[in-house]
Amino acid sequence: MIMVGTMAVTLWVIGMVMKVPHAVRWNMMAILLVAVMLVHVILPDGHPLRMATGGDARLWAIIFGFAVLVWGYRKLLRRLKARAAVPEVAQVRSENFSPTELDRYARHIILREVGGPGQKALRNARVLVVGAGGLGAPALEYLAAAGVGTIGVIDGDVVENANLQRQVIHLDRNIGMPKVHSAAEAMRAQNPFVDVRPYHRRLEADIAADLFADYDLVLDGTDNFTTRYLVNETAVATKTPLIAGALTQWEGQISLYDPAKGTPCYRCIFPQAPDPMLVPSCAEAGVIGPLPGVIGSMMALEAVKQITGAGEGLGGRLLIYDALYAQTRVIAVKPDADCPVCQGRGAQV
Repeated sequence: MIMVGTMAVTLWVIGMVMKVPHAVRWNMMAILLVAVMLVHVILPDGHPLRMATGGDARLWAIIFGFAVLVWGYRKLLRRLKARAAVPEVAQVRSENFSPTELDRYARHIILREVGGPGQKALRNARVLVVGAGGLGAPALEYLAAAGVGTIGVIDGDVVENANLQRQVIHLDRNIGMPKVHSAAEAMRAQNPFVDVRPYHRRLEADIAADLFADYDLVLDGTDNFTTRYLVNETAVATKTPLIAGALTQWEGQISLYDPAKGTPCYRCIFPQAPDPMLVPSCAEAGVIGPLPGVIGSMMALEAVKQITGAGEGLGGRLLIYDALYAQTRVIAVKPDADCPVCQGRGAQV
């Protein structure tokens, strides 16, 4: 034991003198430990070298196992910290736009339908995006670029390699990182003037109402009816306008749901969830890569129009885009008086 300890100290000191990197020195310690264990495995009992290094292989096996556990724990801890880290960006907000902001948003400000008041409305707006996947990715990017002042994003998933074919806000180096933090990183890098609030968790009924109460507008980019119905019910209950999109293979759809302003709610149009066999997921049926970019960008555009009051939104209209045949259809939709969520509230306005 003394001999091994002496060798370890000697190697460590030599490494320090030669300015060998810290990680390399620990590797040297690991090699020494493995060599000692091999000595005990290969040489017979009672051999002088075995006796000089402790005499019992079990002791070194325990030490080696403990060292591996410590190493694994430290490595896992570093990875978790790196993935969960959210860079803090100082938000400098004044009453007036800075020269940098005026230059950044100049193409908005010169638009008659937006102008300075519209851009200020965007700056003061609070938008929540449910889902940071195919639809959420482009929507979040364009909301940040447009200067929406506060952007919340909630999603419980992490970035996977299979996401990168269409979820363009995420980078290859962020595989394994929570999607909300990956998206927040990209949005802050694109526009440091926006406040991004990532929520790494699934949207559930016990938090939905309180969360929605903090925002003026909600965008739903989720891929399952359970969450879509929860988003819709919460939006109706809190009187929050909802822009929802959906995708399948080559086709996408989008509409604005705001029963308080006379439109149907999502449940009016889709009263029952279809059989899962009829509406397979993207993983099961596939989806063409640019399609989420088209529909997600339209969601961001409808959000900008809703906030600034520009043009005519998709309230009471369902837009369906067929990418395979380059066709777009717009269908008029009406509130359902028997809707269990809004009770046809839009028809009474």
